[in-house]
Amino acid sequence: MESQVRGGTRWKRFAVVMVPSVAATAAIGVALAQGALAASFSVSGQSFKVSADQLVGTGFSQYGAIDSGYTMDGKKTAHPVAVSAFKHAEITNLCQSVVTPDVPIFGNVSLILRAGGDGAEKVQADNIYIDVADLAADATFDNIDIGVAAKDASKGPGMKGGGEQSNPFGFAQQADKATLKNVKQTAWATTAGTFKLSGLKMSLSTGVKECY
Repeated sequence: MESQVRGGTRWKRFAVVMVPSVAATAAIGVALAQGALAASFSVSGQSFKVSADQLVGTGFSQYGAIDSGYTMDGKKTAHPVAVSAFKHAEITNLCQSVVTPDVPIFGNVSLILRAGGDGAEKVQADNIYIDVADLAADATFDNIDIGVAAKDASKGPGMKGGGEQSNPFGFAQQADKATLKNVKQTAWATTAGTFKLSGLKMSLSTGVKECY
């Protein structure tokens, strides 16, 4: 089965991203599991942007969770996210950017990381989890299941575990393969078993300079 979708998702309320058109109106109200522990790590007060020409992932699953972290002035906060997980992913022309505001003397400072472009090998990742807040892409899913319980999404690498704040009985979806083109997303965290960045280039500059 293949499903395609193009567009963006805004987390005004907690709803799924990368959902095929047949379920585009389905909301994911995700409640925390009873007795949930704190997240495995606290996210920073800065989200980051990621763009890519293409991401091809096998063993895909996605479910809702809450990322605990801080604001930039050190206050505790939490962010609803859609955790997109892949057993293996290959990424073409990856760009990641984060802007640190109000640095003394310099003002805004932008960090940009690029890999997998300009003739370099594709970025390779195994058992990768991306905590997504917003996404736009052209997406194709092979053999997708929509509405499975998060703990039963066996096509992907499984839920993170480690005390993450997520309901294992909540909404999830899974697919044998996901192909995303023209990817633009905002995320709070990424974790991976291995992450190979061929042709890695990193740069710092003043002002606001982002991947998109």
